[in-house]
Amino acid sequence: MSGELTQSVIRRIIRQVGLECAAQGQTLSETLVAFTVKAVVLDPRNDFNMDRILTENDMQDLIQLCVTRLLDTTNPSLSTIKMQVYFDMNYAHRDDLLSEQERVLEGKLAPVVRAITEAGPHTQQERENMYQKIVTYVLLRSGLGSPTDIEAVREVTAALQSVFPQTEMITFISLSKKDKEQQLKDLAMVVTGICLYNKQCQKGGSSIDDLPAILNEAIPSATQTVDERLNSCRLLAHRYTALLEAMQEDPRRYSQLSTFKLKEALFNVRQYEGFLCILLSDAITNAQEVESLGVQFEATMRVLKNTMQDKTSIESKDVFPLFTELSKLWTGFQEAKLLLSFLTNMTDNLQQFSEIQSQLFPEETLTSLLEGVTVKSDEERKKETMGTRVNVSDFKNQEWLFPETTDDELLIQYHGFCAHSIGVKGLTLIGNPAIGVLKHKEKCYVFSSKEAAYIFAQDPDKFIQLNVEKAKEYPELIQLLELHHQFEYLVPHAQARNANKCSMKPPAKHDSSTQTDTHILPPTIVRSYEWNEWELRRKAIKLANLRRKLTHAMQTDLSHMRRENFSQVYLPKDVGTQTKRDNSSNVPKPQIFLKGLRGGSSPTTHMVAVDLTRPLDET
Repeated sequence: MSGELTQSVIRRIIRQVGLECAAQGQTLSETLVAFTVKAVVLDPRNDFNMDRILTENDMQDLIQLCVTRLLDTTNPSLSTIKMQVYFDMNYAHRDDLLSEQERVLEGKLAPVVRAITEAGPHTQQERENMYQKIVTYVLLRSGLGSPTDIEAVREVTAALQSVFPQTEMITFISLSKKDKEQQLKDLAMVVTGICLYNKQCQKGGSSIDDLPAILNEAIPSATQTVDERLNSCRLLAHRYTALLEAMQEDPRRYSQLSTFKLKEALFNVRQYEGFLCILLSDAITNAQEVESLGVQFEATMRVLKNTMQDKTSIESKDVFPLFTELSKLWTGFQEAKLLLSFLTNMTDNLQQFSEIQSQLFPEETLTSLLEGVTVKSDEERKKETMGTRVNVSDFKNQEWLFPETTDDELLIQYHGFCAHSIGVKGLTLIGNPAIGVLKHKEKCYVFSSKEAAYIFAQDPDKFIQLNVEKAKEYPELIQLLELHHQFEYLVPHAQARNANKCSMKPPAKHDSSTQTDTHILPPTIVRSYEWNEWELRRKAIKLANLRRKLTHAMQTDLSHMRRENFSQVYLPKDVGTQTKRDNSSNVPKPQIFLKGLRGGSSPTTHMVAVDLTRPLDET
């Protein structure tokens, strides 16, 4: 049937199974129900064919089978699947866990940061209120105390005032939002370092927990708890394996074991062992990290004490980096505490999925069944086969690898279990790479004995298919043996999952919002830009014409006052001369009159010149 129709049918079945289980008093997660539906469909004993359209009777049969399996609380297989779903939904790697914690912290600090960076106080009272908000931010960021603890607030305020007095609030307000946020983080780190230094000098810090001492006491205890449960789990696995081997060798003698669901119990403890190994590895890594942080913290504190010893004043450039380093190391301790709490909770919650072992196999019953049976541990089985290895010359077309001749780390299939015993015997026997690692189609397989290696190498594809069929009967093997890639094409939701990941959890969904500041960067608009090449051509012609032009200027009476003119001249000089004597002369003014110019009665004019100029001697 079509993919869209298949999706709707599967969703309908999952919803119906969940409702019927809830009616019986069992509230189950949708992920668990979905996996159970897929497991029932994949089981060849149920005879469901996904290549044909499911009838209404087929869907009712499928729903009934799923409900029966989910309500069977005495079946170890269900407990194993619940364990796998729980671990897959709740376990997170160190980096993912810390990034999630950082995201949660930023979400808590967002309202305080917004109130500080977006406000523009003008009065003295408003600036004091903002300063108190900065103190609250430092307390929340550093985790040194609660904002409601008066003693913690007083100590953080005193430390903050020593590096950021209230007189600098005016400068802080003038900064951009991004610079404010960065300065808040820097102040929080420096203040944290100051408070830690004061606590070390016994000058305060009563509200600060001694995280190094707490972790040094709690981590060994948590590691020991995980290790003890891991040893108990392995002992059960060794006992169940011995009983299953004895039952296969002498079915008549151990016929009563066929009703105990021993294989399902073995798969349960093997899965529990795998998860505990992951948690133990994380706990050991966390312990090593705490030890390294403790050494660095003591060394930094020693340098800081030597720097500040017997000094009344010291430059900030000498101590601020040390305070910041102390803050970073303290954050490492806080992260280690978070990881320890997470691992402890995971260990305690996984315990409930293995409690069915004590119900099915009480200690007295198990002890009586083991009479005359030799129980071998995984290490003992490896030692027995340590001296045997395959002869590479016996296989012409097979590639064999050995740990001592291989530099790269080999990615062993089936979680390191014997590739032959899973499909043939239904046992999870630990494989021994020293016997030889078979590389078939770019995948590596290990075996519990030389004989098993030779049999598997004769027809690897046949035994690989046997293992797939065994996983269809016992769906918990899909995750235990890491067979997700084998079943990807059979799962209806396979298109939405990554083939390289083995996660069964649905894609995470959450509401989110973003806010973008207006004009964060200065505008970079080029006003002279033109996309039209004809406009560029016009401007080019205009510029070319300007090369042949001259600039003229003139000044008129109406325009000369529009600009200032300056000139420089040489002032006239006073010059004088001196002679031997002074002398002067005076001459008469010439006075000559003409008579008869107007004419008279006679036709001719008679002009007479009269000289009235006085003589020189009369002057």
